[in-house]
Amino acid sequence: MDVQSIKRNFGIIGNDPQLNHAIEIATQVAMTDLTVLITGESGTGKDVFPKIIHQNSARKHGQYFAVNCGAIPEGTIDSELFGHEKGSFTGAVADRKGYFEIADKGTLFLDEVGELPLSTQARLLRVLENGEYIKVGGSKVMKTDVRVVAATNVNLPEAIEKGKFREDLYYRLNTIPIHIPALRERKSDIYLLFRKFASDFAEKSHSTAVSLSPEAVKMLESYRWDGNIRQLKNITDQISIIEKERVITPEILERYLPNRISTSLVLLPRDESTEGLSERDILYRLLFEMKKDITELRDTVNNLMNGHQPEQSYVPASQVAYVSETGTVVTHVEKKKPEYIEQEDFTEIISTEEPAQPKPDNLSLIQNEKDMIIRALDKYKGHRKEAAKELGISERTLYRKIKEYQIES
Repeated sequence: MDVQSIKRNFGIIGNDPQLNHAIEIATQVAMTDLTVLITGESGTGKDVFPKIIHQNSARKHGQYFAVNCGAIPEGTIDSELFGHEKGSFTGAVADRKGYFEIADKGTLFLDEVGELPLSTQARLLRVLENGEYIKVGGSKVMKTDVRVVAATNVNLPEAIEKGKFREDLYYRLNTIPIHIPALRERKSDIYLLFRKFASDFAEKSHSTAVSLSPEAVKMLESYRWDGNIRQLKNITDQISIIEKERVITPEILERYLPNRISTSLVLLPRDESTEGLSERDILYRLLFEMKKDITELRDTVNNLMNGHQPEQSYVPASQVAYVSETGTVVTHVEKKKPEYIEQEDFTEIISTEEPAQPKPDNLSLIQNEKDMIIRALDKYKGHRKEAAKELGISERTLYRKIKEYQIES
């Protein structure tokens, strides 16, 4: 089955090359029994691809189950997946079949597989390797023939480094990787999706579908869409319900785009020194470098206006008596002769005659960032994963910032 037929059958909207490539891989791997790992941000539509694989496989007449591993409590996840024997724990009043038993000869989709506890990961690895498992509280080895497709929005290599995910399980799941691009990487598809959602809503509510002005289309395409397709659909529904105007202008659209960030306004430079940094971190670095350049330029202009040519001679901090209002240095030995001192030595100056007036150092960027982190942590009661999403940075970056700013839990 070709890509366009797959899109029609499963309601996929878009012509982005990355999306088409993901669909092609799904159809090619469908006829095999290889394990597939689907990666991508939350809201990108990862749950559609296991269905594509199942419906185009020899198992299409078998059972298909989707299990959200992140929504099942840690104490019951083993029972849900592998079943349990009667009396194996409090509340186990009867034998129970798990998904690996009832999905035999079919397909099992494990969503948010990165949230599985380590003990369950060990059980899952055994099933993937030889099709064997033991029910909770049981002793009999069970056999199953299940095709496993897993998905995650967690960076599993990073989780492996932190000891939260088994490396051997990762390589076993990642036999065939499929990456679903984020909506911001599919700019040409954003308006197509908006029109589809607006049309669907109008059909259900028997109303006229909303449309966008050309300027509003550009605004829509420049938005970051951290919530991806799910966020776009929610905003389209909100506009369709609330707005009386059927042609949406940028002024109207802006009300529905919280913390609007345009990814097309600034192209942030990336090189080896910025590898692994988020756009936010790179932007802060650029701002601090600009501030340093401006400070140096201001000092140079002040010296020139006061008739001082800075001499490139170094004065040890121990010889500094005081710094004059013009920025020149007077030593203990010769207080009348202005000298030049490098900026980093100002912190070591101890005034003996005329106390140096410290120059105001604008640290508002650092303080603002620290305040933003504290507010986000307070909002989510210390839950760092949610706070990182709110701030638009990775959880790893948030850990580093908390340590750097010495923010207490």
